[in-house]
Amino acid sequence: RKFHREIKTQKHFLHFLSLHCSEAAISPVSSDPPSDYRQMRRSLEVWKMGTINYLEALKLQEKLASHRKALKITDTLLSLQHPPTYTVGKRETVHNLLIPDTELKSIGAELHYTQRGGDITFHGPHQAILYPIVSLRDIGLGARMYVEKLELTMIELASMYGVKAQAGQKCETGVWVEDKKIGAIGVRISSGITSHGLAFNMDPDLNYFKHIVPCGIVDKGVTSLKNETDVELPAEDVIQEQLIACFVRIFGYNDVVLKDKSVL
Repeated sequence: RKFHREIKTQKHFLHFLSLHCSEAAISPVSSDPPSDYRQMRRSLEVWKMGTINYLEALKLQEKLASHRKALKITDTLLSLQHPPTYTVGKRETVHNLLIPDTELKSIGAELHYTQRGGDITFHGPHQAILYPIVSLRDIGLGARMYVEKLELTMIELASMYGVKAQAGQKCETGVWVEDKKIGAIGVRISSGITSHGLAFNMDPDLNYFKHIVPCGIVDKGVTSLKNETDVELPAEDVIQEQLIACFVRIFGYNDVVLKDKSVL
């Protein structure tokens, strides 16, 4: 039987998550969204995709972005994981890949070029990925503020597990625990519509990062929630739902529809 769950308000959405997440998942640690956010009806569809091939996800994003631009759909958030994949941003800094292309297959990874911003990064199992397909005009955000809110989404999630994370310094997008990156951001904005997004390291195989200069930043490390917290982690589905809850609250959505991949 196909699964479909509709949550009419943010309150009901957070109540749903509270049945599956720790109490921290519904305990905000930063300031509430501005009052103008709460006064407006902001709709969001959340698609829980499971693990999906990178190119398949890219094709889906392009289709959804086109539909969002044409006002055929509302803002949509893809929640998923990828098989081991290296992606290069539009600057095409492939020199930051430290392993020959011919050896990628031996480590079970793929390499793809994209039109997102940023440098080379890794996506793989045990990483919580969000791809927002949203209209920045409708939510009243510029590009810089949008990226800052993506950073805040991951910072708030980390704080639920007692991990003090912060946004990077200038030219160091993403979220860091001291000098180690725990969450990456790479976005594309076309005609005011976003695609690509964020990747938060729950417990990925960090050895994959040894084959790249992550995000083109030399002398910086990579870490994960598993490495940084003393808290026993729940199931990854729970952490991904907590990340969704953080996104919903920080971006001020109050009309949320949650869909499982079986109905898509």
